[in-house]
Amino acid sequence: MPARPSPPPRSQRMSRVDTAWLRMDNDVNLMMIVGVWLLQPGITHAALCERVLDKLLKYERFRQKVVPDAMGASWVDDDDFDIQRHVVHHPVQREPGQSERQALQAEVGVLANTPLDPAHPLWQFHLIDDYEGGSALIARVHHCIGDGIALISVMLSITDGGADPPKRKRRETVDGDPGDWLADAVVKPLTDIATKAIGMYGGGVAKSMEMLSNPQQGLAGSIDMARTGAKVLGDVGAMAMMPDDSPTLLKGKPVGEKVVAWGEPLPLDQVKAVGKALGCSVNDVLLACAAGAIGDYLREQGDDPAGKEIRAMVPVNLRKPDDEGGGNMVGTFLCNLATDVDDPTRRLEIISSSIRDTKEVFRQLPPVQQVALSAMNVGGLFFGLIPGYLSAAAPPFNIVISNVSGGRSEPLYWRGSRLDGNYPLSIALEGQAVNITVTNNADNLDFGLVGCRRSVPHLQRLLGHLETSLKDLERAVGV
Repeated sequence: MPARPSPPPRSQRMSRVDTAWLRMDNDVNLMMIVGVWLLQPGITHAALCERVLDKLLKYERFRQKVVPDAMGASWVDDDDFDIQRHVVHHPVQREPGQSERQALQAEVGVLANTPLDPAHPLWQFHLIDDYEGGSALIARVHHCIGDGIALISVMLSITDGGADPPKRKRRETVDGDPGDWLADAVVKPLTDIATKAIGMYGGGVAKSMEMLSNPQQGLAGSIDMARTGAKVLGDVGAMAMMPDDSPTLLKGKPVGEKVVAWGEPLPLDQVKAVGKALGCSVNDVLLACAAGAIGDYLREQGDDPAGKEIRAMVPVNLRKPDDEGGGNMVGTFLCNLATDVDDPTRRLEIISSSIRDTKEVFRQLPPVQQVALSAMNVGGLFFGLIPGYLSAAAPPFNIVISNVSGGRSEPLYWRGSRLDGNYPLSIALEGQAVNITVTNNADNLDFGLVGCRRSVPHLQRLLGHLETSLKDLERAVGV
């Protein structure tokens, strides 16, 4: 008689990177990704629960709670799991004078700053009935469950025809391995700095940090790695002394209140046409549109950006066009947004050239230095979070602008209901004014903005300037 297969482990150690994501929560910022789906026609709570049970719970992290301990944390099956706790159904109250969108955005802003229940798996869906004749679905998922790219795959799995969520590969690590010197020397001192930013920028950076935290896997004993590790620490220190960008209304201490915004989608073909006319990527065009919008917003608020340097942290895909294989190589760079340049095409050329030059320098580095640089770029830029005297300093940027693929180019459906809006709302960290995230939804681009109420109280106006900025580029290049 064949042996009965052993059941899967009920407890698994959490990786160092996931633990860092878990530990970064504070009173004014939660490491939680929020997304908003708009569906036409509406869906029922019972149908949503059924689809989640059938599809989403195949991914074990959505059935597991987090149990911290002195050495970190573990993923443990939640024996008290209740789907009704995680898929909730409630109305949104409209204040006098509020539109449906304004009321929903206010609700999402509150939820973006409301912690998930640590006694159960760290995710929750909120179903809102009768929103603009359909349904709104608000998803909240803690970043310790997965990075943005992985979580988009997970969310797409519950659409009609969606594939099962990707399975995580379990890795066996050896506690006390002498090759773990780099984790002790580099990763642990940067736990409160570098890994707080990893989740926003995709699997590439997370993998880089995983390689750093597990040097016995392919990098053990490397003299080059040792030298690179020392250089990482030196470069992080140098970036900690980087001068701040120019003072604007975007500066200020966060107050723990979030505002969110989304609007009408932008046609993807129009963005591609501008990029083709100027020999730039879609990402470059989107970045230039965001830069123009930020400049226009500041001028509208009486803060002229002329002569000022305003920076953004920008995640960039560093894989060569002819590279084979899956996944992305992601670096994070500071980009001068050239908001003081009036000509929109010149602004786009400056941004595109800067990103292109940085990519080329990165690609010419040996792989081990690419790993270290990815980690250093993320870690060093969050120097304002270093404990001690630097904790009072602001980071040398106030904006993050991300372009995340939303999957298929054709329309998405959920039990026959069309997904008319897919708005990703990433994380505005401490000292950061606004995060602009864009994803493709069929033939359109959906923008999700989240920011600090003190720094960007009129976030919807900033979104409106994004649309104007694209039109300015279209007129300038004649498309």
